[in-house]
Amino acid sequence: MIKLEELRQILEMAREHDLAELELEADGRRLRIRKQPAASSAAPFALPPAPAPVPVAPPAPAPAGEDLEADSELAVVKSPIVGTFYRAPAPNAPPFVQVGDPVRKGQTLCIVEAMKMMNNIDSEYEGTLVKIYVENGQPVQYGERLFAIRAK
Repeated sequence: MIKLEELRQILEMAREHDLAELELEADGRRLRIRKQPAASSAAPFALPPAPAPVPVAPPAPAPAGEDLEADSELAVVKSPIVGTFYRAPAPNAPPFVQVGDPVRKGQTLCIVEAMKMMNNIDSEYEGTLVKIYVENGQPVQYGERLFAIRAK
């Protein structure tokens, strides 16, 4: 049986990460928490099947002599959650973005799967994508760097 304090912690994490649905299974017991959607004109979010790692060419290296970390115009997109990083919406689909692509504010850059929930990671910046720090299908930690964008 799940303890009340554990349930409170789970609910707080779900609220903190703005999860719409959470499902846990342990010791033969299953817990599913689903947040009622607020009245909105937005279309409901459909979860795609869990994508398998997409074989893609590795990101292009930065030009010789260019130190990305020292460039003050770079905006770094970090993972807001712990999960698995996917560059594309499905195994056979092209990646959301490639190094050198222009990026718009609000544009989806990748998906991070956490507890079988697919979470779109959107850009908060406008500019050009200059680095992808994580390989497709790799686990990521909270706060881990995902992308570097040269802001406009």
